[in-house]
Amino acid sequence: MSFGEALLTGLAVDGGLYCPAEVPPLPALDGRTSYADIAGAIMWPFVEGSIERDVFESMVAEAYASFRDPAVCPIVELGDNHYLLDLAKGPTLAFKDVALQLVGRLLDHELEKQGRRVTVLGATSGDTGSAAIEALQGRDNVSVVILHPKGRVSEVQRRQMTTVDAANVRNVAIDGSFDDCQDLVKAAFNDTALREEFGLAAVNSINWARVMAQIVYYVTSARAVAPVVDGASQPVSFTVPTGNFGNVLAGWYAKRMGLAVDQLVVASNQNDILPRFFETGRLTARPVAPSLSPSMDIQVSSNFERLLWEASGRDGKAIDQLLTAFRADGDVDVPWVDGLRAEFDTGRLDDDGILAEIKLVHAQLGLLIDPHTAVGTYVARQARRDNSVPMITLGTADPAKFPDAVEKATGVRPALPPFLSELMSRPEYLVDAPNDLGAVASEMRALG
Repeated sequence: MSFGEALLTGLAVDGGLYCPAEVPPLPALDGRTSYADIAGAIMWPFVEGSIERDVFESMVAEAYASFRDPAVCPIVELGDNHYLLDLAKGPTLAFKDVALQLVGRLLDHELEKQGRRVTVLGATSGDTGSAAIEALQGRDNVSVVILHPKGRVSEVQRRQMTTVDAANVRNVAIDGSFDDCQDLVKAAFNDTALREEFGLAAVNSINWARVMAQIVYYVTSARAVAPVVDGASQPVSFTVPTGNFGNVLAGWYAKRMGLAVDQLVVASNQNDILPRFFETGRLTARPVAPSLSPSMDIQVSSNFERLLWEASGRDGKAIDQLLTAFRADGDVDVPWVDGLRAEFDTGRLDDDGILAEIKLVHAQLGLLIDPHTAVGTYVARQARRDNSVPMITLGTADPAKFPDAVEKATGVRPALPPFLSELMSRPEYLVDAPNDLGAVASEMRALG
């Protein structure tokens, strides 16, 4: 399947995820200094054959011109050779913008080329929904239906989705968890009749294009903090606040492409299925506990499936059997855990620890961070093996998206940027629905 076909299809018809047939090496980046120039070069091998290079690079440049910092993903020094990669400079103040501002343009281009219209059906634990809506609102060839777990996202996150008054957008609050929302999306894609009726497409990180676009900032941040010798950066480590595993998986692919990575650290909140997996070798789901870091309140991390597939030697049958057993029982042994332990370190932080970490960072540096980023900065210090290797923690959201938690920790209420200053007073447009595929189909039909 070509990149363009995988982009529009999102989830394979048998329920599997698309992965690149070959992982290309990082290209030579000599002379490329801007984020957009570097991004175009790194992603080009994945899209080549589906789009003309000048058209692709123009879309990349346009996507990142929408960010509020010329560096797009700037670096903040935290001290002790520890850095924060600020991924929240996009229009919805979260790292999802880095991929979705580009993916929206890629979808529009491919649909125009094919003369098609699709319905983008997505599930969000908080940030993907607003980033997708921002990227796709008003586009002629796309309808957008976003499912979010009712009462389990922050008010700012919800309002960034539900205050958008666009004819092609519908927000649906599902009575359940994010995992329930994600399961509904997968069920819709696996229902042949629904898939054909609506021409379903995906913007969740089940869509390979999301992961592809996130590879770039691992490379740019490494080049920013480590010397380049003979065209290659020296080793760096990364700590990634992790929910659906797409962000840290992009780092793993960057390493596969040749980036010198010493440690990849998976940082989880109290919904710690991934740290428990690396400790025990078993995937064991537990009920999701709502937390101060709602984008990480996940027990079924879709992109972990891609990693397991790679770890198995790309044995699709084995992965199908393993995941079928996991979905049935919520508990399964994973035979490739030893190899994966060599690739990843892990850590966790609960809500009390999150508040303490936000307070500590503010007291020491005068810096406000959101709850997800706080999980990352704390776990980075705990999991780090070598202080001589730069450690980069991925900052995933602006603190203003979680003002209650930040104010509780520091006494300071972070303000939204001026372009969102009226967010809390705008009218909302959303509907409630039960955790039921038929109800979701009805909402897609209501959009028209």
